[in-house]
Amino acid sequence: METITPSPSTDDTSATMAELLPLASVSQQPYVSELLSFTLDRLHKEPELLRVDADRIRRQMQEVAVNNYRAFISAADALVSIRNEVSSIDKHLESLIAEVPKLTSGCSEFIDSAESILEKRKMNQTLLANHSTLLDLLEIPQLMDTCVRNGNYDEALDLEAFVSKLSTMHPKLQVIQALASEVRQTTQSLLSQLLQKLRSNIQLPECLRIIGYLRRIGVYSEYEMRLQFLRCRESWLSGILDDLEQRNAYEYLKGMVNCHRMHLFDVVNQYRAIFADDTSGSEENYDGGLLFSWAMHQISSHLKTLKIMLPKITEGGSLSNILDQCMYCAMGLGWVGLDFRGLLPPLFEEAVLNLFSKNMSTAVENFQLVLDSHRWVPLPAVGFSSNSFGEESQEDVTPPPNLMEHPPLAVFINGVSAAMNELRPCAPISLKHILAQELVKGLQTVSDSLLRYNTTRVLRENESVLFLSLCRAFIEVAYPHCATCFGRCYPGGSSLITDGNNLFEGLTRLLTTSSSRQLPKRVQNAETKSVAENGNSTAIENGGAVAEVKETESNKVVEEDNVNNTSSVTQEKQSEE
Repeated sequence: METITPSPSTDDTSATMAELLPLASVSQQPYVSELLSFTLDRLHKEPELLRVDADRIRRQMQEVAVNNYRAFISAADALVSIRNEVSSIDKHLESLIAEVPKLTSGCSEFIDSAESILEKRKMNQTLLANHSTLLDLLEIPQLMDTCVRNGNYDEALDLEAFVSKLSTMHPKLQVIQALASEVRQTTQSLLSQLLQKLRSNIQLPECLRIIGYLRRIGVYSEYEMRLQFLRCRESWLSGILDDLEQRNAYEYLKGMVNCHRMHLFDVVNQYRAIFADDTSGSEENYDGGLLFSWAMHQISSHLKTLKIMLPKITEGGSLSNILDQCMYCAMGLGWVGLDFRGLLPPLFEEAVLNLFSKNMSTAVENFQLVLDSHRWVPLPAVGFSSNSFGEESQEDVTPPPNLMEHPPLAVFINGVSAAMNELRPCAPISLKHILAQELVKGLQTVSDSLLRYNTTRVLRENESVLFLSLCRAFIEVAYPHCATCFGRCYPGGSSLITDGNNLFEGLTRLLTTSSSRQLPKRVQNAETKSVAENGNSTAIENGGAVAEVKETESNKVVEEDNVNNTSSVTQEKQSEE
């Protein structure tokens, strides 16, 4: 087949024909243009040529189909599969379209989360950049606690002030607020430790430092700080008193007086030195009388304890010692305006009166016991040298020896001597008449006991004679001797006793009515050897002894070995009977 190259004019003609043939598609345009360039002969041959080409192409297609039938089958299968897959894809696309809003919201959430994470990352970067500074801040509570434990209070308070400033500058930062909370807890520990120090034995310089620390903390007002100071010091004083042994009243009172004498004086001076900020010179003007009220409370407590414990002391010498110490304590406290010596006499007068009354009651009870169990048999008289006893002016007042013939009277005189010995070291002048009445009361009780004994007992003649002899010895010997002993305790006091002769009218009438009866003669001991052996001391014969009432310039209690032995000697005499 020949190829005819179209001329420019032919091309124009083809284009014109293509425009004129509306049925020619765009793909057929080149062939139509080519037809228009053919000659007539060529056009007559063209159908045959086209048929030949069509047959050739058909054969080629058949050959290709035969040779590639597997590929066609696979292509067909693939087409079917593709159609199915496209349908599935279509369905999945629909579900994907339905899920796209969720994906959008998820992406939005992711963006927000990413922004939050980004912010945290920035914060972490900032934290990392300021790690050392933050670490120092976070260690402040621990450092402050260490300072408190080691007693570095200035450094601890500096840290507390720094954290307080930070808390004020950054009120919305949780870390700073948590840090401030921990520091406040440590500050409370510091406050407790400072108050505990105030409850210990510290001197004025340490007190000044502690009050300075409390003022820096700023927990208490000025009045509250004064009150807290006095409370802590009172707690310390109470602790000292609680450590004293209370089973021994004398030792407890001695320790209490010494404690108040030394420490109460120190506390008042410490208070005035620490809070000396008043220019008017009157404490009531700036503390409302707080120190005065506290001091009065301490003095009242002191006097109350004395009132409770003094009756437990059974020795006059101990009472005298406690009185001396109390006077010395009050005199020392007088330098700070707490002289309470005027309040002491009533307490000690009551204690002395109770002690004397108790001793006299004991003497009367012992007399009654011995009288009830006494066997009326004559006893040998005890001889003494004439200079072993005498007038009131003597230094020692020795009981008359003939009282040894009457054991009940000997026991009573021993009790009276013991009462006088306990009275002499601490004999208040104001109780002179009251104590004289107590002594007279005891003598009256003995007289009544003798009258009651004579009325209730039936005595034989010889027993009655001995009983009357005992009554006569009581009136003529024991009664004057008691007056003499009381006169040694109180100058001129014997007259207060002897003025009561009418107390024994009953015994006097009994002796008068029985005057016709002959009293047994006393057995005289002609031996003077025992007198020479005893010297000026109390004579001892037949295992008996009589107590002495001694007087010293210091008016202290005297040893009474002979007095304490009289009761046992009397019991031995009764057992011999």
